[in-house]
Amino acid sequence: MQNVKVGSIIRTLRIEKGMSQKQLADKMNISDKTISKWERGLGCPDISLLAELSDLLEVDIGTLLSGDLVANNFVGGNMKKSKYYICTVCNNISLCTGNAEISCCGRKLEEQIMQKADESNKLSIEVIEDNWFITSNHPMKKEHYISFVAFATGDRVQIIKQYPEWDMQLRVPKQEHGMLIWYCIQHGLFYQLV
Repeated sequence: MQNVKVGSIIRTLRIEKGMSQKQLADKMNISDKTISKWERGLGCPDISLLAELSDLLEVDIGTLLSGDLVANNFVGGNMKKSKYYICTVCNNISLCTGNAEISCCGRKLEEQIMQKADESNKLSIEVIEDNWFITSNHPMKKEHYISFVAFATGDRVQIIKQYPEWDMQLRVPKQEHGMLIWYCIQHGLFYQLV
C-alpha cells in the first residue's frame, strides 16, 4: 500500500515538472523501467536515490516517503495573521501566510505562538517627526536579547533585525494602526497593538 502512495506522488510530481519517465531516469542514471515500477507501486526507490529524487522533484524526503501532498490553506488578505518560525540555533526568521513545514540548521521548526505583551514588557513608542521611535530596556546580551522587531499591518510586514550588544532602538514610519511583534530568544514571541 505504501509503495502505491509513494509511486503516485513520484508520478504526480514528475508530470508537474513536465518530465517523461525516461527524462527523470536519465537524470538519475537509472532505467525508465525503474521509474515505471515505482509509479505503479511495485517497488520503492532505494535509500541511496532518495536525496537526488527529492531534489529533482523539488519535494522533501519526508513528504516523498509519506506519499501525501497536502495543499496549504492560505490565510489571505491579512499579514497580521502571519505565522513566525524562528530557528533556535541561528535565530533565522521565516514568515508564512499559511501552514508550512519549515526547517533550519537540520531541525524542523515549530510555529511560534504570540503572547500579548503586558505593561512590564511592552516596547516604548515615541513619535518623532513622521516616525515611531521604538525602544526597550530589554537586556541585549548574547544569552538574552530581542532578535527582531516587526511591524505588521493588514497588507505588509516590515522586519528589523536586532543584534546582541546593540541598543534596542529603531524607527518605523508612523501609520494609522498595526501590530508590533518582537522575539526574545529566551521568552518567545510577543505583540502589542499600536
